Amino acid sequence: NEYKSYLRMLDTDVDMEIEKKDGEETMDTQEEDEPNKSSGSLTWTLDLSEFNDTTFSPPLYVRNLPWRIMCIPRSSNSAGSERKPTLGFFLQCNPIDVQGTNNSWSCYARATLSLIHRDSSELDFHRRINHFFFAKENDWGYSNFILMEDLKDKSKGFIKDNKVTLKIEVTADAPHGVHWDSKKYTGYVGLKNQGATCYMNSVLQTLYFTSQLRKAVYKMPTEGDDVNKSVALALQRVFYELQTSDCAVATKKLTKSFGWEALDSFMQHDVQEFCRVLLDHMENKMKGTCVEGTIPKLLEGKVCSYISCMNVDYESKRSESFFDIQLNIKGKQTVIESFKDYITPEILDGDNKYDAGHYGLQEAKKGTKFQKFPPVLYLQLMRFQYDPLMDMNVKINDRYEFPETLDLTEFVEDANSDREIFSLFAVLVHSGDNHGGHYVAYITPELNGKWFKFDDDVVSKSNRVEAIDNNFGGSEEESLNVRHCTNAYMLVYIKQSLKDEVLVKITDDDIPHNLKMFFEEEKKEEALRRKEKQEAHLYMNVEAVMDSSFQGYQGNDLLSWETARPLVYRIKKESSVAELEEMISTNTGYPVDGIRLWIFQSRANSTTRPAPMEGEHDKTIWEIAEKDTPLRIFLETISTEVPPEPLPPYKKDNQIIIFLKYFNIMEGTMYYLQHVFLSRNSCISDVFDVARKKLSLDPSIPLALYEEVHAGRTDELTPTKLLCEMEEVFDGDIWVIQRTDNVGTNPYSNVDDYFRDLNNRVTVTFCDKNNPNDPGFNVKLNQKMTYNEVAEIVAECLQTEATLLQFFKPQSHRDIAGYAIKSHFEGTLKDLFMSYGQRAKAPKKLFYLKLNIAIQELESKDHFRCTWLNKHREETVLSLYVSRNVTIAELLEEAKKTDRVEAEWQR
Repeated sequence: NEYKSYLRMLDTDVDMEIEKKDGEETMDTQEEDEPNKSSGSLTWTLDLSEFNDTTFSPPLYVRNLPWRIMCIPRSSNSAGSERKPTLGFFLQCNPIDVQGTNNSWSCYARATLSLIHRDSSELDFHRRINHFFFAKENDWGYSNFILMEDLKDKSKGFIKDNKVTLKIEVTADAPHGVHWDSKKYTGYVGLKNQGATCYMNSVLQTLYFTSQLRKAVYKMPTEGDDVNKSVALALQRVFYELQTSDCAVATKKLTKSFGWEALDSFMQHDVQEFCRVLLDHMENKMKGTCVEGTIPKLLEGKVCSYISCMNVDYESKRSESFFDIQLNIKGKQTVIESFKDYITPEILDGDNKYDAGHYGLQEAKKGTKFQKFPPVLYLQLMRFQYDPLMDMNVKINDRYEFPETLDLTEFVEDANSDREIFSLFAVLVHSGDNHGGHYVAYITPELNGKWFKFDDDVVSKSNRVEAIDNNFGGSEEESLNVRHCTNAYMLVYIKQSLKDEVLVKITDDDIPHNLKMFFEEEKKEEALRRKEKQEAHLYMNVEAVMDSSFQGYQGNDLLSWETARPLVYRIKKESSVAELEEMISTNTGYPVDGIRLWIFQSRANSTTRPAPMEGEHDKTIWEIAEKDTPLRIFLETISTEVPPEPLPPYKKDNQIIIFLKYFNIMEGTMYYLQHVFLSRNSCISDVFDVARKKLSLDPSIPLALYEEVHAGRTDELTPTKLLCEMEEVFDGDIWVIQRTDNVGTNPYSNVDDYFRDLNNRVTVTFCDKNNPNDPGFNVKLNQKMTYNEVAEIVAECLQTEATLLQFFKPQSHRDIAGYAIKSHFEGTLKDLFMSYGQRAKAPKKLFYLKLNIAIQELESKDHFRCTWLNKHREETVLSLYVSRNVTIAELLEEAKKTDRVEAEWQR
């Protein structure tokens, strides 16, 4: 007993001696076969005759991490004294070989570094450390643990045969950034931290293990709920995964259902408010269901607020519900003290007397009495309070004790025979200050004294001391086993008499079948998406178009890939052409021998045209695409007639594929006809027969033929020429056919005119200058139009005269009207857009203003703003346009002509 008292006296000392344990170079552990154990010890012998450099002991595995003794020859550096050799004694943790370790690993540990005395009857010499170990700071200890001369002094009793025995005793928290199988070691899984959601995780774990509540959550009706906005469905998902998953559970879908943005997950919210809002949402969702009233049944208590007059028989009472109790801890030592403080009445006297109606102002007692405590009692410890001297919130780290068993019988008004005895179920702990910190939860899920620590994604076994005693708070000097500013801020107690009802056993059978199927299907889809994402670099897209894709297209080339809707195939880059053909065949229903692939190739003139894929069959799709994605192809197929005609033969050396369009000169519209194969010895005019048959044209109608070279060039072809006589003809060329009769009555004289107009077309949005919210209207114009031509078209849209419109450029930095455009602007519409630096492909916009006078007259006058003040002293702003040499009298006459002034002037 005297020896134990001596040890207790020295418990807070840095330099201490402890009783020697027997054993030479052996490992003393609580559970030798479990490397995940929370603590262990290692005894190791150091041979000083070979101690010339840094020396390591064998590893001791605690929390799956290798802990070693590290000894380094050092020398003392005391100022003004001779440097003497010393022993550097450190604890090192370097898990480079541990599976799943990354550079962000971390682990908080407490340890005793001991020098063992050779005589078991003497005391050992030791020192304590506590440290947060991580990759860049993986060792901690003492550079000058002991002087070498003292170590080698045989009278000290530490050395024998030039050898000394060292020992480490390590207790560590579960690590982060290291493979840690929480499910295997504890049977439970944690919750992933999104950045600063540890406070939420601690609350969610507490709610989850309140199994009667979890059972009710599963029964909330969520079928048909929006998966992105339903808080109830998101909470069901979290609880389901906590119960069934083997790894840490994500909470992003839950926070997303709150409407939080990504930044909200990196900000710590008020824990009590979060808990209250979440419970309110669940309570509302349970209304009208078989689990309605579960929240009040579990968490609702009753309190009576009263004011009782001291000198007259008058008392005012009001019964209220509560879901948690806020306990003042400042100046208090225990929970019982806080409860006594809670119910201590306030005396209303002096200037603060109570108005008792017809009794007048009376001295009274104002207080609170508990009528009923709930089965699950939440106690909010008021660790964070406003300090008026510092003008800020501060955290109170004073020592505050709470029992494992709490008897509140004395605090219940008119208590019946049942005693109000509660068992501690959860301790929610905060480490840090009022600006932020870290939250963890200690929970005994079965209320059997077996504690577990829930630290975000890491769950580990704990014990009563770690869960309760170490979280009372107090100064750092009071215990080296506890980090500074680490203490309980919320306690959860469960009434002992209702333990079996509150902590009812839950199995997978208690989860509704439809809910289980929904989440399992969701997990399969997510797994598939993850797999696709992981393997995305192995795949590429192939976009395929057919003849039908070219129908209705009015521009250059065969189609615009920006507006086209191709068939998209996801295929491995290393696939062959045959595998691509098989995939397309399966998707479209055409047999493999009923399709032929043509690759869209870029030409030097900035066009892309189909080219044969023959000779490419020995290459991979990635090689054919020249390592660019997507690969774009034209899919030639057999006809849909019954029976279908086979694909026409194609010989690359003697045949060429031509795509035919027809320009309806009377409508000014382009039509796609079909693709044809021509022999190099055939006549160009052979395509006329195809067009006449396709369009049912009379053979007497004269036709002309043009080649669409690129966006700025269209060449007329000579129909009587042979294909082999043409200077340049390639697979994928586009020929356009048109009628040549009654040309003069149509807007375009030929195909060339059509394409020139097409390439100069631009869509311009016109918005009302005086209406900031005007979406405007779109007009298709030619960039070669003059100011007057544009004004005429816009005036027709607005049903006004062109001379009564004024146009304005948009401002470069704001979407509002800028400078006015002069009506005598001599350039084209294209010049106008270039004059204020608008990009060629940027949306075009102009503002307009309807005028009361002609634009030419307006531009010859000055804009004059003045205020009209009537006899009722009501002000109206007038906009007047007057000549630059106007007199005051003429200005007044001009003002009379405005509608507002003229009407009042006449009255």
